[in-house]
Amino acid sequence: MTIIPFAELKAVPWKNGLGITREIVVEPPGATMDDFLWRVSIADVDTASPFSAFPGIDRIIVLLEGDGFTMTLDGEREHALTTPCAPFAFAGEVQVDVTLAGGATRDFNLMVRRGEASGTVDVVHGPAIVDATDVALFHLAEGSAIADGTPCQTGDSITRPHRIELAADTTALLVRIRPVKPATYQANHPQA
Repeated sequence: MTIIPFAELKAVPWKNGLGITREIVVEPPGATMDDFLWRVSIADVDTASPFSAFPGIDRIIVLLEGDGFTMTLDGEREHALTTPCAPFAFAGEVQVDVTLAGGATRDFNLMVRRGEASGTVDVVHGPAIVDATDVALFHLAEGSAIADGTPCQTGDSITRPHRIELAADTTALLVRIRPVKPATYQANHPQA
């Protein structure tokens, strides 16, 4: 288990250079945007810039802070990402244009390489005790919690926790990853 405080995350440009993101974790460690199995980050959206394209990647986005925005996917379908902690899944290759609903927003992103793994983001509200033995990453969206005996505050992320105690008025995101073809991935990525 590793605790990753939000304050320690490094802000870097999006893949397309039009926004800022903070990578929480990438698997395998050290993987680039072209060869990760899965990746979790927190992005700031403060302009109507289009999202970066990630062909072959399944994405899940969750609004953390702010009024959110409307996503227009491939110029046809719209999705209002305006409800905090309501995951929305979409394919990384679609063209996503954004219309802000208000000011700047912050969102949580899971990206998983299609055909090699699948991922989910589950939302849990406290008070609750969570058996997290199958959780790859826990993110405390709001409130406080204790993960494997360690106190956590809003914005903290924890890799591979086992037991999480959520206080009242707490919201957490649980990322679960399931390999589809572990042998194929290992053959193509021996450093994993």
